[in-house]
Amino acid sequence: MTRRLPFIDAAKGIACLVIVVHHLAVYGPMSEVIGAAYPQLIDALVIYGRLAVQLFFVVAGYFVASQFAPNGLTTSIYPGPLVWKRYKRLITPFLFAVTLAALITALVRPWFQHASLSQAPTIGQLLAHLFLIYDLIGLEALSAGVWYVAVDFQLFALTTVLIALIHMLPARWHSLLPIVVVALTAWSLWQLSLHARYEIAAPYFFGYYGLGMLAYWAARTPAKGWFLILIALLGLVALGIEFRKSVVTATVSALILSIASARGWLEQWPRSASLHWLGERSYSIFLIHYGLIIGVNAVWSVWFPNGIMINALGIVVAVAISIAGGAVLYRFVESRPGVLGLNPTTALLLTGVLTTLALESYAR
Repeated sequence: MTRRLPFIDAAKGIACLVIVVHHLAVYGPMSEVIGAAYPQLIDALVIYGRLAVQLFFVVAGYFVASQFAPNGLTTSIYPGPLVWKRYKRLITPFLFAVTLAALITALVRPWFQHASLSQAPTIGQLLAHLFLIYDLIGLEALSAGVWYVAVDFQLFALTTVLIALIHMLPARWHSLLPIVVVALTAWSLWQLSLHARYEIAAPYFFGYYGLGMLAYWAARTPAKGWFLILIALLGLVALGIEFRKSVVTATVSALILSIASARGWLEQWPRSASLHWLGERSYSIFLIHYGLIIGVNAVWSVWFPNGIMINALGIVVAVAISIAGGAVLYRFVESRPGVLGLNPTTALLLTGVLTTLALESYAR
């Protein structure tokens, strides 16, 4: 299990809250009420809030490098078991969160008509979520931001297979890994990420992931200075080709992460129990918040359809409920590796799925 690092926990916790607020700005009538008076504020949250997800890609790449190629050299790994373990870790809380989002949507649909609601799910759509292929086959996601989960899984699988393949070569070629990572990162940042049609698959995002891997090597290998230069160079060339806020965010995040790692800040700062707690639960909060903010928006649209202050309070309530919901999901699902099986928890999940399908079918 990856040890907790206060610096990364704090960054993930704050980034997670930024994404929650970003989605509150994008989805639901509360932000529309506030946006009528403060359009620039809502526009800023919509435009800049989504950039926080780049941090998660950089951090994920950092941890992959630390676990499977800590010296910039390949190690002997077996991708199959590792990919399966990663899939189970991602999919278990994911299924509960998506089911909750679909159930809340089904419950509020009869009296809350809004563009932020996803369409009624089909059996095929639910299976696509189970296998994390919904974007790849062109199906609508049932919850906001869950595209990240599918891409993160693809990136992990791609990287572990890449490490294993290079390690199968003669030993003198094991140091080839950083060169391949730099090449893939450049290809992603300089070419693929310029075209939105590639956004459904891992190579589009490998640039951010690769910067995270380079950030680890920039702090932990003898060639640290060269890796730091490479991070800056890859980002600057990408920005020279076309300025993108996502590239700025990922490049700066990778540089800060590498410097913080080299100086020992990751383990020592900040000493905040609250940020540690939040960062530890950031994945669960990220997963569950969409359904909960849809529910709060639905209630607020009936009780408080007007009024800037009361809708601003609704935003705060939605954030608080998202944190609380994430804490519950973490406590009873994410932190329990064997939660799925012949047990009441799985029965609850299946009941949620069947209830959602029944409600949506009745509504038709």
